Amino acid sequence: MSESLLISIEAYESHNVHVGAHQKSADMKPFLSTEGDSSGLHYIDLDKTDSRMRVVAEFLNRYDPSRILVVSARQYGQRPARKFAQSIGAMHIVGRFIPGTLTNPRLRTYIEPEIIFVTDPQADQQSLSEAVSSGLPVVAICDANNTLRNVDLCLPANNKGRMSLSLVYWLLAREVLKARGTMDDDTWETMQDVTEWESTF
Repeated sequence: MSESLLISIEAYESHNVHVGAHQKSADMKPFLSTEGDSSGLHYIDLDKTDSRMRVVAEFLNRYDPSRILVVSARQYGQRPARKFAQSIGAMHIVGRFIPGTLTNPRLRTYIEPEIIFVTDPQADQQSLSEAVSSGLPVVAICDANNTLRNVDLCLPANNKGRMSLSLVYWLLAREVLKARGTMDDDTWETMQDVTEWESTF
């Protein structure tokens, strides 16, 4: 394990960030641990998750935050995705994604982001498909079973668990704000409790 992890390996593990799906895709093989699980679950390599967290934060900071769209159809991702977007000043769509939001200018809900961040490429298929049609870069939290077709930048992590999603979004918000140089003590105070980011469904 790397000595300069953003948070302790125990924190990642206690939030099940490493616990992947029962199936694995060939695309995700480089991000998976060689360790198995008696129940057939695939584990995500937390070193890869941690290093990608920094890469994703840096990548997002190349864009005007108001032109970043964060999406989560998955229930457990809705609260953390919304809080992440609010923390960094991005747009968000949680719950149902109305078809045409990114492709039909006649729709009242039509928006023109410059980049999209999805919680799960599978669950957020509609928004991902429209982003690709619109030529938008796609950043996604990807579990062991996700394919990376149409995903430009993958953040490997458990994207189905309540605790995992809250920690991933919380930590990413912290890293984005730190990289911007806007993470002051007041901001940190309001962000400090990860459980506040957990979905209540």
